[in-house]
Amino acid sequence: MLIAKVIVDVPTSQTNHSFDYLIPDHLTELVKEGVRVSVPFGPRKVMGFVIGIADQSEFNKLRPVDQVLDMTPVLTPELLELGKWLADQTVSFYIQAYQAMLPQVLKAKYKKEIESLTEDPLPYGLDKLFAGRAVIDFDEFVEREGNYRDLLKSIHEGIVQINYMVQSKETVKKVAFIEPDKELYLLEEALIDLPKNAQKQRVILEYFLNDPLPVQKSKLIQQCNTTASTIKALIDKGLLKSVEKKLYRNPYNDDSFERTTSLPLSSQQKQAITPIWQSIDENMNDVFLLHGVTGSGKTEVYLQAIEKVLEKGKEAIVLVPEIALTPQMVRRFKGRFGGDVAVLHSALSPGEKFDEWTRIHKKEVRVVVGARSAIFAPFENLGIIIIDEEHETSYKQEEQPRYHAREVAKYRGEFHHCPVVLGSATPLLESFARAKKGVYQLLEMPDRMNEQEMPPVEIVDMREELHQGNRSMFSRRLLEAVKLRIEKKEQVVLFLNRRGYSTFVMCRECGDVMKCPACDIALTFHKSSHQLKCHYCDFHIPMVRNCPTCESDQIRYFGTGTQKVEEALREAVPEARIVRMDVDTTRRKGAHEKLLNQFQEKKADILLGTQMIAKGLDFEDVTLVGVLAVDAMLNLPDFRSSEKTFQLLTQVSGRAGRHKLPGEVILQTYSKEHYAIELASQYNYEQFFLQEMQMRKNFHYPPYFFLTLINVSHPNQLKAMEVTKTISRLLYKHLSDSVTILGPTPSPIERINNRYRYQCMIKYRDEPDQRKVIRKILRHYYDEIQKNDLTIQVDFEPYQLM
Repeated sequence: MLIAKVIVDVPTSQTNHSFDYLIPDHLTELVKEGVRVSVPFGPRKVMGFVIGIADQSEFNKLRPVDQVLDMTPVLTPELLELGKWLADQTVSFYIQAYQAMLPQVLKAKYKKEIESLTEDPLPYGLDKLFAGRAVIDFDEFVEREGNYRDLLKSIHEGIVQINYMVQSKETVKKVAFIEPDKELYLLEEALIDLPKNAQKQRVILEYFLNDPLPVQKSKLIQQCNTTASTIKALIDKGLLKSVEKKLYRNPYNDDSFERTTSLPLSSQQKQAITPIWQSIDENMNDVFLLHGVTGSGKTEVYLQAIEKVLEKGKEAIVLVPEIALTPQMVRRFKGRFGGDVAVLHSALSPGEKFDEWTRIHKKEVRVVVGARSAIFAPFENLGIIIIDEEHETSYKQEEQPRYHAREVAKYRGEFHHCPVVLGSATPLLESFARAKKGVYQLLEMPDRMNEQEMPPVEIVDMREELHQGNRSMFSRRLLEAVKLRIEKKEQVVLFLNRRGYSTFVMCRECGDVMKCPACDIALTFHKSSHQLKCHYCDFHIPMVRNCPTCESDQIRYFGTGTQKVEEALREAVPEARIVRMDVDTTRRKGAHEKLLNQFQEKKADILLGTQMIAKGLDFEDVTLVGVLAVDAMLNLPDFRSSEKTFQLLTQVSGRAGRHKLPGEVILQTYSKEHYAIELASQYNYEQFFLQEMQMRKNFHYPPYFFLTLINVSHPNQLKAMEVTKTISRLLYKHLSDSVTILGPTPSPIERINNRYRYQCMIKYRDEPDQRKVIRKILRHYYDEIQKNDLTIQVDFEPYQLM
């Protein structure tokens, strides 16, 4: 009798281990490592992952596996091991680690159906089961005691396939097709018999007499300029019929991408790619840091490295930050590798994500381009992993399991003996320090492809502007430059480090700022909906006319949001056509792409936006980049604020002069003398690195020290503070004397959603027992976490300190 070792979907510390279940005889062929099963757990049935199969158990009375949810494993042996490592590294539950690797849809409840893929009679007695049908319900197969071994055989031979029917209707997209329900000569007769006033029906029948093949209903309506009710009338007459067909949702039409071929490499590209090629040839697990200025041709290096991998019959994963996953980036990969590419990111619907994941799982593609979670693509023969813009904080997951995609990439690279390439114009300080020490191999690409200099950067001191009576949000220098570009029919990118209309609303009479009642944060005014919104808990109210505290009508807006900038811009440069791109204008699916295409096709002169326009965009007519309100980021309570400012300014500046026309950048600031701004204007990464490293060394920050952030939250402020104090005491008691513990202290935003937040931070160089100690602390508070609404979050490499 075989035993399945199952991790059940019950995320608690008591259940964070495998449970033994008997495998019934009729399921022995199906229960394999990596499949999901339904098992009895207490009085209910739960989903679980099979992580091992044994031939004996130390327990006597075992309950049997109820049913198998997958015909083929959804997790490979490597991903099962990776899940264990991930749970250990992030102090999370095994089930959380495994769930993080799969598309959302596989976490829903669903039915299965078996579909015949052949016109011929089915072998292995399946023909009797199907009884002339193309599809049967999986439950029917079970009820009629179908043979699992025979079913598996026919799946492997490609005669039948299993379809997952998620009850949320996400996995399979069904589309109505219309086709003739009568012989063509009968359609001709019906056409002659139609009364004269049935013109619309006549058009449809003529369409099918010319082309009797099934046609998508929406397409038929469009082609015949008709309506659904006209089609229904012909169906009711028995002349046409409607059939539902499944469509694979491909979010990108592969045929619409113009195919490209390898470009000749420049000498610096050759120098950078040679060690990567060598690593691919020799199956070496090297980690490369590709430090190339914006526009130096890093993407072509990635593409040609992948070509080499595909020649060897292997697979590639390319991670790009969510906001840089622009249509342009997709076009480059689809253009080079066509249908061999699957794309995974958050703008796809759950169904599209599932279909892309299924193509990877079925080995129909060999390249995955995606955001953070694409690092778990179920490939079994990886030849390279590339992380573009490796400094981006979006590669770190902010909820359990709190993994960093870079660390997962290094783990998978080691497993598959393949190179990992980290690319950036402004690498993370930690990465650059590792490259300097020889832990990573440093590859430098200091020149732009078009052999032009990086665009000159001019810093405008806004304090001077104020002294000279200019109270507007644009310096005179920037406005002049914008007008000049519009006259020359060139394009401008204006970057603002904010979103919304106005940062906050204040009463001038009593000084009261409108705050969210559930969070310690000022409400943001959104002009389009005329609302005040909280960006943390989504609380919103209509804009107030009078101060709620003193009832004065002296309500004023402070700060600068994209909407406000757009209005001021229209006033200052009325002839300019403006595209605004921020969280509000890109909410709808496809809006991002639409706005960028508008700008690409020269239907706008100015692209105004927040973070999302800073990266990955490449427009040949952009010759001016203006940066407003650059200081906002410098003043955040975060030791990385200078680094983030430097990175952002360098990235934005790189959007100008990428082609034949020379570019220029104008930075507006109130902190002209800050080294991050000064060195970003000179593109001097090396000098910034040295200066910032000195600061990090003095204050014991990464990369000289490691950090662990522990966050405690509770509806009662005293409770949150008390628990954080106790945790700090326990850490002092059980960790070595060399650690520093900061706190307990209130979090920078002390209250979110009516929960008080306190934190403490561990600074350490080497603390091998740290995870063991933290696990004990979490176990100690287990009951309170379960019953008393207490939350304790642990982050071993925090990027968000707010």
